[in-house]
Amino acid sequence: MKLSGAILFVKDLERMSAFYADTLGLRMIAATRTENWAEFESGLGLHAIPPHIAASIEITVPPQVREDTPIKLVFTVADVQAEHDRLRALGVDVNLRPWGVCEAVDPEGNLFQLTK
Repeated sequence: MKLSGAILFVKDLERMSAFYADTLGLRMIAATRTENWAEFESGLGLHAIPPHIAASIEITVPPQVREDTPIKLVFTVADVQAEHDRLRALGVDVNLRPWGVCEAVDPEGNLFQLTK
């Protein structure tokens, strides 16, 4: 068995698509983009939460970890320190851990990690 991808259900699809494409640098697959779906070559998919459910979800600025969804996406990068510095310069609150990984939270509070 092999994991072929991950899907995050998101409140603000446009904002989250922009974050993963523009900030993290993932390449979006334009051919599969719809009003409720964004997919990236990395295997990540973003699916819009139906409006009646999304209305009950509070997103804070700065984002707080969504305790009710204990998920952490892990991305492999060539240079963890360089990505840490690049993301920090873009205003992302990132934490470099002593064991050599970088952890952060996306705009809706989902944890992600960068590792080598």
